[in-house]
Amino acid sequence: MEIKQDLKLAVIIDADNVPSANVKGMMEEIAKYGVPTFKRIYGDWTKPNLGGWKSVLLENAISPIQQFGYTTGKNSTDSAMIIDAMDILYTGKVDGFCIVSSDSDFTKLATRLRESGMKIFGFGERKTPKPFIVACDKFIYLEILKRPTVSDSAKNQPQVSTHKAEQDNVQKIDKKIINLISVTVDDVADEDGWAFLGDVGNLLIKKRPDFDPRNYGFAKLTPLIKSLKANFDIDERVTERASIKLVYIKTKK
Repeated sequence: MEIKQDLKLAVIIDADNVPSANVKGMMEEIAKYGVPTFKRIYGDWTKPNLGGWKSVLLENAISPIQQFGYTTGKNSTDSAMIIDAMDILYTGKVDGFCIVSSDSDFTKLATRLRESGMKIFGFGERKTPKPFIVACDKFIYLEILKRPTVSDSAKNQPQVSTHKAEQDNVQKIDKKIINLISVTVDDVADEDGWAFLGDVGNLLIKKRPDFDPRNYGFAKLTPLIKSLKANFDIDERVTERASIKLVYIKTKK
């Protein structure tokens, strides 16, 4: 996905629907796409269940917005986020939004912001409903941003390999995913069937905003494709700069 590195982003976080443990990795991920100029998190901070956020907010300079629950069973936090997002939109000071929530209530907001020309990056857990995911330009599952940690009580225990620990969040590359990649390759291929992998990756995200090689245990798209040798041919072409190679792939018929 082609992203301007100077993209100005507004980060709005639903404290009720994402765990505080994911925030550090999330902010590092956001830095890949642009500069967060607004960083706000919404919740009823009088509730004890949000107490774990305090140190995280200080470390990442995120401004907490207090929103009392006026009525039992109603989520006033969602309304506050939506109103603030529209206010930020009309300031004209941002190029995109990072909406952090696993709640489908933000589907319409994401759609409306995209209609105004904003880039929308969604962050949420795997339980996030599909409508919100597809309303974003790109959606990142928070689980893939977690780093394995070792607790004090486990320091003297036999260590489980990092690879084994990561398998808990790794999805299987099934026939449906292979077919998606194959069709996408054919969509952008030249007359000989070869497609530049960068173009393939960009189109995959347009088709499936939550497509990410990390969902399948790979840091990048190239090693994921190389693991599918039975399905794709790979051609690494040397450029004028010997240190840079362009990767092309072709679907095996």
